[in-house]
Amino acid sequence: MSDNLTKQQRSYCMSRCKSKDTGLEQVVRSELHKRGYRFRKHLPDLPGKPDIVFTKQKLAVFLDGDFWHGYRFPRWADDLSPFWRKKISETRERDKRNFAKLKKMGWNVLRIWEHEVENDFEKVLKKIIEAKKFLENENSP
Repeated sequence: MSDNLTKQQRSYCMSRCKSKDTGLEQVVRSELHKRGYRFRKHLPDLPGKPDIVFTKQKLAVFLDGDFWHGYRFPRWADDLSPFWRKKISETRERDKRNFAKLKKMGWNVLRIWEHEVENDFEKVLKKIIEAKKFLENENSP
């Protein structure tokens, strides 16, 4: 299966895709904020510019789209054109590098997938909040 768009058309379409402040991010951040949690977002000095950052706890949260970040990619990679297979493979490799860099810097990384938010929003919020609280308790004297 080949790409049915020209390079210029594909470039335009890709430029319309948001890379930050997506609907997924906004919903999760909004609910965390309503519950009284304060955080930073997209810190440029951290690898991968995490979507949600709790600096005191050194917790970086990534909210990743299933398609763009290749959830269970090996299961469906063969259904894609070479363009998309390469693009998603490179994104997955970049994610691995960024997570490794963050861990080496002493950060805890939490990855939340799009389908997790859609399937059980409360469970996702609980996962983030519990990780934050655990790290708070771990770091307190």
